[in-house]
Amino acid sequence: MVQWASTRVAQFFIKSPAWEISLRDATLVLVKDGQTSVAVIIDPDPLSIKAGIFWSSVTFRPTGRDAIHLDGIPNASAKDMFAKVQSARNKQLALIKAKLKCERFDALAVPLVAWYRKVVAAIHAYDKARWWIPGEVLQQWLTMKNEAVGNGTELERLLIDADVSQHLKAQSEEVGTALAWLKKDLPKHVNALNDLHLKRELIECRDFLDQVEKSPLTDEQAKSVICFDNRVLVVASAGSGKTSTMVAKAGYALHRKVVSPERILLLAFNKEAAKELQHRVHERLHPLGLASEGIVARTFHKFGLDVIGHATGRKPSLASWLEGGRDLEHLASLIDGLKDSNPLFRTRWDLFRVVLSRDLPKFGKEFDGAEDRDRHTRKYGFRTLRDEVVKSHGERMIADWLFYNGVDYQYEPDYVYQTADAAHRQYQPDFFYPAADLYHEHFALDDNGQPPAEFKDYMQGVEWKRGLHKRYRTALVETTSAQLRTGAAFQMLEKELTARGIKLDPNPDRPAEGRKPIEHAELVRLFRTFLTHAKSNDLTDADLRKRLRDSQAGAFVYRHEMFLELFEDIRSAWETSLRQSGSIDFEDMLNMAAEHLETGRWKSPYDLVMVDEFQDASRARATLTRALVSRPNGFLFAVGDDWQSINRFAGADLSVMTGFEAWFGKSITLKLERTFRCPQSICDVSSKFILKNPVQLPKAVKSAQAEHVPSLQGYQVDDDGKLQTAIGMWMAQLCRKIVAGEVAPGKKGKLSVFVLGRYNRDNQLIPEDWQARFGRHLEVKFSSVHGSKGLEADYVILPRVVRSRSSFPSMQADDPVVQLAMPSGDSYLYSEERRLFYVALTRARRSVVLFTVDGNISPFVVELMTEAKLELERMDGRKTATKVCPVCKEGTLVKRKGPYSEFWGCGRFPRCKHTEKMAVQAALSDAMS
Repeated sequence: MVQWASTRVAQFFIKSPAWEISLRDATLVLVKDGQTSVAVIIDPDPLSIKAGIFWSSVTFRPTGRDAIHLDGIPNASAKDMFAKVQSARNKQLALIKAKLKCERFDALAVPLVAWYRKVVAAIHAYDKARWWIPGEVLQQWLTMKNEAVGNGTELERLLIDADVSQHLKAQSEEVGTALAWLKKDLPKHVNALNDLHLKRELIECRDFLDQVEKSPLTDEQAKSVICFDNRVLVVASAGSGKTSTMVAKAGYALHRKVVSPERILLLAFNKEAAKELQHRVHERLHPLGLASEGIVARTFHKFGLDVIGHATGRKPSLASWLEGGRDLEHLASLIDGLKDSNPLFRTRWDLFRVVLSRDLPKFGKEFDGAEDRDRHTRKYGFRTLRDEVVKSHGERMIADWLFYNGVDYQYEPDYVYQTADAAHRQYQPDFFYPAADLYHEHFALDDNGQPPAEFKDYMQGVEWKRGLHKRYRTALVETTSAQLRTGAAFQMLEKELTARGIKLDPNPDRPAEGRKPIEHAELVRLFRTFLTHAKSNDLTDADLRKRLRDSQAGAFVYRHEMFLELFEDIRSAWETSLRQSGSIDFEDMLNMAAEHLETGRWKSPYDLVMVDEFQDASRARATLTRALVSRPNGFLFAVGDDWQSINRFAGADLSVMTGFEAWFGKSITLKLERTFRCPQSICDVSSKFILKNPVQLPKAVKSAQAEHVPSLQGYQVDDDGKLQTAIGMWMAQLCRKIVAGEVAPGKKGKLSVFVLGRYNRDNQLIPEDWQARFGRHLEVKFSSVHGSKGLEADYVILPRVVRSRSSFPSMQADDPVVQLAMPSGDSYLYSEERRLFYVALTRARRSVVLFTVDGNISPFVVELMTEAKLELERMDGRKTATKVCPVCKEGTLVKRKGPYSEFWGCGRFPRCKHTEKMAVQAALSDAMS
C-alpha cells in the first residue's frame, strides 16, 4: 500500500485541511476529516492534479459521488502519486482486458469444439460404414462451422494474443485439436479422405467389382461406382461399358447399404433401354445375393406419367399419335388442314418450302460450301430449281424465287454491248429478264453498302458495272445481301417486274428440272423438332419473337420471321388437337411432372437417381431430373457421351450435359476413356475429328483392342452410279483375303459388315446379290447412322460420303432456325453432323471404309485427308490424284478448262482461287500409278 498526504507546512501556510490518500490494489482510499471516500482505480480519471508554485491541488473523484477538491501536497509528491495511480490503473485495465479476451476465447471455443466433435464423429461413421463423404455433407459441415465461429478470423486474432496463448496452455487437448481443424482446408481434407476410401474400397470390394459384370470392371468404371457424391457426371467413350457401370453402381449401393433398393431409380430414354437396364440389374445382382427386386428402371415418359397420376389422383393420357413416329403423320395432317383452310398459311408454306427452305450463310460466306458441279463448265456452285449452277447462295435463292413465281430469266447472259478486250472477258450480268429488257445484279453488300473486308477490289467491280449500265442506258435493278436477309430484295424485285408488265405466277408444283424443293415431310420434321424444343424450353411465341429480335446481326431475318409465322399457326393447331383429345404430349408431361415435384405436390421416394444416355437429355428432362434430386441427401449419377449427342431432332440439348454443374450444382466429373470396341488408330482419328468443335468435352480415348491395318480406308469412284459396284468389289476383295488367311474371320466364322447410310435411301447401295456372293464369309447389315447407336461391327462401310444435302454433312440437318428455340452454345458449323459422323466411325471394331465420288468429295473426307492423312484409292488399288487444296485446305483440286489449256483449280472457287498447272498434278498422278 502506498500513501500520500497534505504536509503540515501547507496546513499552516495555506490552511489546507489534513487528508490522506492510499493506493490499495484496485482502489484509492481518501481519509479526510474522519470521513473515508473510495474510488475504483479503473474509473475514468479517478484522480487529477494541478501543480502550483509549491503545492498542487488534487481532484479526487469517489465512485458514485461528487468530486472532492484537495490541496497542500508538494508538487513532486503529487506528480509521484499521479504516476503511480496511472500505472496501477493501466495494470488493472490490462488484467481486465486479458480476462475479457480469455472469456471471449472460451465462448468461441465451445461451439468450435462442438462442431469439431460432430464432424469427427460423422467422419468416423462414414468410415465405419465404408461410405464416400458426399459434397452435400461437406457443405453442411462448412455451414455449421460458419454458424459456430463465423469465418474464424476473430479466433485467429485472439490466438496471437500473449494472454490468450498463455490461457490456452491450461485448456484441454481437445480444444487445441479443434483449433487445428479451424485452420484445416476441410474440402481438401475430405477429398483426401475420399481418395483413401477409394483406394481401400478397390481392395476390399475387389470380389464384388470383379463379379458384378461378366468381365471385371476397369479402374475407371470401379472409381465411378465407388464415388458416391451427390452429383456425379460420367463422361463416357463409345464402347466403354456405360451400362455395366450403371448396373454395378446400383449393386454397390446395395452392397454397402448406401441406399435401399426401393429408393433407387434408373431412367432411360426408350423402352428397350429401360427393359435392358431392369433385366441387367436383376440378372447381375441377384446371383450376388443383393435384393435388387425393388430397383426401378423407367423411361422418362413412363415415370413422368406416374408422377402426375400420384400428384393429381388422375393419370393423364398421352396423345395416341405420339407412338411409333405417328407424331409426324399427325403434324402433317394438321398442316394440310391449315393449308386448306388458311390461304395465307398456304402461300407462306409454299414459299418457304420451295424458296426459303435453306438458310443463308454469314455475310461474306456466300460462296462457301459449293456442292454442285456444272456438267458443262465443270465449275462448282449451287444448283437451282431450273438446273443452272450459280455462284452463290444468294443467287440461287433469287433464281428459285423467280422460278417459283414463273418469271422467265437468263442467268449470266452476255451483255448486249461488247465489253471484251485483250485483258477482260465479255461482261455477263447476274440475271436478265427478256420480257422487261431488265438486267439484275446481286451484290455482296451489307446495310451500309460495303462488301466483306476480304473482298478486295470488289467495289471497283460494282462501280464499273453501274457505270456501264449508265453509259449505255440499259435498265438495271440491284439487290444486296443485306436486302435479301430482310426480304426487301424480293419486294423490290416484285415491284420492278410488275411495273414492267411481268405478272408473278406463284406455283409450288411447277416441275423442277434441277434441285428439288425440300420434301413436304422433311419440312414437317423441321417444325416438329422446333416444336419439341420450344415446348421443352417453355418458350412462348413472344419469347421466340424476342429471341429473333435479339439474334446476331446478319441473320436471315426474313426467313426466320416467316418460319415463326408458320410455327405459331402450327403450334396453335397442335395444342387445339391435344385439348380436343383430352391428352398431353411428351413435353407437357415432363414439364407437368417437374412442376409437381418442385411444388411438393408429389414427394419423391428415391434417393439415388441414375440417368442413362445423358447426352440425349432435353431441357424438360433436365428440369424433371433436377426436381427429383433437389431434396437433401439425394444422389444423381448421370452417364453419357456428349460426342454422341445426335438426337437434337427429338429434343436433345447438348448444353444440359456440357453445362451439368450450372444445371445441378457442384459436381464431380469422371471419365470412362477406355474403349473395348475400336482400335487406337480409329480412336485417335475420330477424337481429333470431334474435338474440332470446342464445345465438346475433352477426353483421351484409349483402346483395349488390337489393330487391324488399315483401320481407315477411302475409295473414290467417277460418279454416283459406280458406288454399288465399288462396294461389291471391296466385299469381294475382303472375302478373298479371308480365304487366303490374310484376314482373320470374325465370330462364328463370319465377319460382320455394317453399311451405315446418312439416310435410309443409302440402303440401295448394298449389292443386291451380296448374300449369294459373300454370305459364306460376311454378314452384311444396313442401318442409318442414327439407328446404329449402341451397335458395332467388324467393318463399317460409309457408302456415299459426298458433298450433298443427303450425305455428310447433310445440309438439310442442323437448320440454324432451330437455335431460336435452344440456348446458345452449340453454333459450331455442322456440329450435329460432326457428332453423327463420329458415331459412324466408332461403330467399327476393325476398320472404317469410306466411298466418295471424284469431284464431289465431302468436306469431312477432305478433313480426314488433311488431318488423318487418308489417301483415296481406286478399286484397282491405284492411288488417286485427288489432292486437298494447299491454300484453303477445305476443297480438292478439280480439272478446269482455261482459254489456252486445262489446269487444276480449287473446287471452292470463287471463294478460293488457287490454281496449279496441269503438269504438276499429272506428274503426281504418274508417280502414284
